[in-house]
Amino acid sequence: MMREKLLSDYKLLKKQLFWIQLSFDECHSIGIKDKYEIDEFGKFETLCGRYSRGIDFLIRKMFRTLDEYEFENQGTLVDVVNNAHKRGLFDDIEKIRIMKDVRNTIAHEYIEDDLTEVFDEVLEYTQVLISIIHTTLSYIQKRYGADE
Repeated sequence: MMREKLLSDYKLLKKQLFWIQLSFDECHSIGIKDKYEIDEFGKFETLCGRYSRGIDFLIRKMFRTLDEYEFENQGTLVDVVNNAHKRGLFDDIEKIRIMKDVRNTIAHEYIEDDLTEVFDEVLEYTQVLISIIHTTLSYIQKRYGADE
């Protein structure tokens, strides 16, 4: 049963990656500006949402599922992140904390002008998120034979 959960979460993470990558590519080509056209702002807003959901899914779902599957203690989010770090899924724990802070900023910005101030950080950390997702998928694929 746990293997099915791991493989199901693996597939969901692959879907997350597809949509995050799509939004990232669109926004990367737009670039950071002082003022955005309506459609450009919409694309960045979509990236912000996908980034936020991606961080949440990766840490709260995928990393926890890995802990469960590998019989790690189900501790705090700090424990989950530390365990993922020990697995070599990312290099810098502090960067994960910053990425979660950016996610929290997005979740609490209700005014359009304030949201545009995080677009540069979202572009920067989306690249990091994409890299961590690739590493996590590769880890699961190599270690547990998940289908590509």
